[in-house]
Amino acid sequence: MQKYSVCLDIGGTKVLGAIIDEKQEIVYRLKKKTKAKEGLQNIEDTIAGVVDELLSGYGITLDEVRAISAGAPGVINQETGIVLFAPNLPWRNYEIKRILEERFKVPFFIGNDVNIGVYGEWKYGAARGQSQVVGLFIGTGMGGGLILDSKLYTGYDCKGAEIGHMVLNTEGPRCNCGQRGCLEAFSSKLGMVDYIRQQIMRGRSTMMEGAIADGVFKSKAMKAAYDARDPVMLEAIDRSCHYLAVASGSLVNIFSPQMIVYGGGVMEALGDVFLDKIVSQIDAYCMPSIRTTVKFAKAALGDDSVLFGALALINDNIE
Repeated sequence: MQKYSVCLDIGGTKVLGAIIDEKQEIVYRLKKKTKAKEGLQNIEDTIAGVVDELLSGYGITLDEVRAISAGAPGVINQETGIVLFAPNLPWRNYEIKRILEERFKVPFFIGNDVNIGVYGEWKYGAARGQSQVVGLFIGTGMGGGLILDSKLYTGYDCKGAEIGHMVLNTEGPRCNCGQRGCLEAFSSKLGMVDYIRQQIMRGRSTMMEGAIADGVFKSKAMKAAYDARDPVMLEAIDRSCHYLAVASGSLVNIFSPQMIVYGGGVMEALGDVFLDKIVSQIDAYCMPSIRTTVKFAKAALGDDSVLFGALALINDNIE
């Protein structure tokens, strides 16, 4: 009997799920809204519902499942499966591993979504074959991940690799983490929205005004504004890439990685543009002797980086 892996990408707005077969290919997938504001039980039921619908939709039973695994936002102890804190979900010291294992009677594994996404890119994507990798995923926020000596590095108590909260300017914009001048506050969608709003308040017009009216813009709106050469959007992109280059230069100096890989929704929409702008500036912010041995690449797995990272967690633990 073939054994399948059920892999999940849990976010504040959606749960993406997939069934992956023994050939390490996605054979079935679906997505459901998280509705985090409706409470803890609703989220738990949504996650369980995605698993149930994956199984019924593909026509298999839990007897054919090796394990369930997930990446989710927040500070997560991979060893215990406890979510210590999640910024966009009502999870505090949440024993998700115990809860889902009791519900489904199969092993469950979980880690921070960007750590797991970088792990997926290392195992199956752009960073495959490298032993020292830094990952930056640019979306609504900014997350990071590290592969050091061919191992996923998560730091003490699984709290490490918060690269998005590297402070680049102590007098910079306020970040949601409480600090000022974080990479996330400059280069994420949140950072770009903040810049666009400042320009609107100064009387400038931009086609992004409607896109940010209800919060963070969708990536397709950013691409449309870029294609239309909207001046404010172009400036926001340039600002984002500048600080990504500054941060990347420091990461080159600190870790001397073989590769820095960039993923997330922003890279999905404008990957070549962002990568070219970042790489064109990096030399100014790192030591030339270290820079010469570093490659820079877009994530190859796109939205599936976290799913394949979750698969890698299953393989590591089951095997």
